[in-house]
Amino acid sequence: MIVNVGVDMIEVARIRHALEDRAIGRRFRARVYTKKEIEYCEGKQRGKYESYAGRFAVKEAVMKALGRGWGSKVGWQEIEVLPLPGGKPEIYLHNKTSAFAQQLGIKHWSLSITHTESYAMAYVIAQGE
Repeated sequence: MIVNVGVDMIEVARIRHALEDRAIGRRFRARVYTKKEIEYCEGKQRGKYESYAGRFAVKEAVMKALGRGWGSKVGWQEIEVLPLPGGKPEIYLHNKTSAFAQQLGIKHWSLSITHTESYAMAYVIAQGE
């Protein structure tokens, strides 16, 4: 059963600018992305910023599907997007965000991420029993 859906699109240049900004770049990266996500994106031969933007879009789409922005029930780093061994991206929720999703009856997430050099887009489906 579909509980809710979420979609988000972000400009890759906007994420790149935030990450490269000397004043906020490190703080932005540390606030939004997990250590594993940073390792994955930084390890990319090509498309590093597209990967960061895609993960940002996923986090926003998940928040939309949860019906909340980041705050008391949802945290940026508590939504993690990592590839499975074959490369398929998977959503992992942690701590208060996981508990909130469980309260809403969400048991599984389906995810699609796409990007060009200019834009990244994510579509998520929150599923229950």
